Amino acid sequence: MPSIRNTIDWLAARLRGQSHVTLRFTVHQRLAPMVEPMIERLLPFDDDGETYRCSISHWMLDERPVLHTHRGVVSTLRVDGPLQDAGGTYLPLGGLIEAPHVTAHLDPITVRQLDRRLQDAIDEVIQNWIIEHGLYDRPRQRREIDRPRADREAKRVIAAWVRGTTPDASGEACRKGSDHA
Repeated sequence: MPSIRNTIDWLAARLRGQSHVTLRFTVHQRLAPMVEPMIERLLPFDDDGETYRCSISHWMLDERPVLHTHRGVVSTLRVDGPLQDAGGTYLPLGGLIEAPHVTAHLDPITVRQLDRRLQDAIDEVIQNWIIEHGLYDRPRQRREIDRPRADREAKRVIAAWVRGTTPDASGEACRKGSDHA
C-alpha cells in the first residue's frame, strides 16, 4: 500500500523537522521513461517548477481528464476525455462552459462542435497575426531555443515594456492589449 507508506514517510519527516518526503510508487516499464522526467520537472522550487505545478493543478479539481482548455479573458471551455471511438471519429466525453453567470455541461457532440469553432477562430487569429507582422517573409525559426539566452532577452523586453520604451528586439514589445490581433 504505497499511500500508507507515503503517509508514514510524510509523518516521520514532519516529526524529524525535515521538509522533504520520500515517495515510493511503482510505474509500468513502458511509462517510466515519460513519467520520471515529468516528476523531475515538477519538483524544483524555482519559477520553472512552480509553472509546471500550476499548469497541472486543475488535474485534481476535475472529475474527468481534461483533453484541453480554451481560455478567454472571462470565459472558458473545458473539453473532457478520454476520447471515445465513435465509428472512426473520436469524440470527447463532454465539456464544460464557464462564463459570467453561466456554467453549462456539454454533451459530446456539442462540445466537439464548439471546440472546432474555437480551433478555427484560433487559427484565423494566428494567421492574421502572422500576416500583420510579416512572419511569412522571415526565415522559419527552429522550435528549440537557447534557454539562457532566450530568457535574458525576454526579461530585457519585459523591462523595456515596464519602462514604456520599445526594445530593439524582433518581438517588439507593445502595449496594445489583447484586442490587437
